Amino acid sequence: MKYYIIAGEASGDLQGRYLVRALRQQDRLAQIRCWGGDGMEAEGATLVKHFRELAFMGFFEVLRNLPTILRNLHFCKKDIQSFQPDVVVLIDYPGFNLRIAQWAKYAGYKVVYYISPQVWAWKANRVKMMKQCIDRLLVILPFEDEYYQKHWDWKVDYVGHPLAQITAEKLTTHPPTAHPTKQVALLPGSRKQEIQKKLPVMLAVSQYFPDHRFVVAAAPGLDLTFYQSFLAGYPNVEIRQGHTYDILLDSDAALVTSGTATLETALLGIPEAVCYKGNPLSYAVAKRLVNIPYISLVNLILGKPAVREFIQHDMNEKNLRMELGDLLLNEKRRESMKSDFQTLRSKLEVGGSASENAARIIVRELAK
Repeated sequence: MKYYIIAGEASGDLQGRYLVRALRQQDRLAQIRCWGGDGMEAEGATLVKHFRELAFMGFFEVLRNLPTILRNLHFCKKDIQSFQPDVVVLIDYPGFNLRIAQWAKYAGYKVVYYISPQVWAWKANRVKMMKQCIDRLLVILPFEDEYYQKHWDWKVDYVGHPLAQITAEKLTTHPPTAHPTKQVALLPGSRKQEIQKKLPVMLAVSQYFPDHRFVVAAAPGLDLTFYQSFLAGYPNVEIRQGHTYDILLDSDAALVTSGTATLETALLGIPEAVCYKGNPLSYAVAKRLVNIPYISLVNLILGKPAVREFIQHDMNEKNLRMELGDLLLNEKRRESMKSDFQTLRSKLEVGGSASENAARIIVRELAK
């Protein structure tokens, strides 16, 4: 069978990598063409466009780059027509992928959406359109299947979360740290514009902990020279790229940008603080549209503030310094947080891995 997979961000490429691997195990003759990154390409998929060319964050950033986005949409449709896949598999990235879903269904292609848009947070009106153009919706958060069934009378498939498998594998292979590391991980995000907002604040905190090494986990799609200008005057800070899980597992705590990374950090058992600081106009718009009690997936899944969230003006040097000090020194809080993280893992694990479950459903759907 022929599969056309679209992922537009680093997290989508990570999860797409495992999906490509699982599809090849289910379908030995699979031909896979993708939009993604190095991970999916490493598993044998033919890479059409790298996510570096696709990632635009925020309302006004999207508007500024609208001509590029429209060109990408046009090119994608032409490429799908040329490849003639048996199924179009869309991974997250809803601004782009929902438009492709509408077009692909109308053009006669089978459409599977893996990792649902977060319509339970905002833009719930999208669901009517989604039901019309998506043949199978595969969700990865434990409350999503109930949401779609209860509010939209739509039976979707909960396959578990792919990060439960990915992080479990890493925990079994990472060598134990021989000595106390006194290390703090800084995860400022994967896009230049968000890094420019958050990294300077994170770095400022390092001066209050001179006996700790601070390690910036550089995004895989960015040149290391981009980070160098931020590091002047911070002697206890270094940059590493391509080893985010190792950085986290060698650390005592982490300051993490809101997004998938907060969930990864929790599943690896590392105490963390969640950070978000964006374009003021984009944030103002989002605040009026989004209706959820927390911004981190950790807290949303657990239904409580297991990790503290520092959003926009609250993400400042003073707040992060105090929180990091507590994460490093308050043993009772550290143990409580790690206990919450174990509960989190139990909610995200189902029989088999998420990627295997998703691949099995996709292949069975094609067999119909």
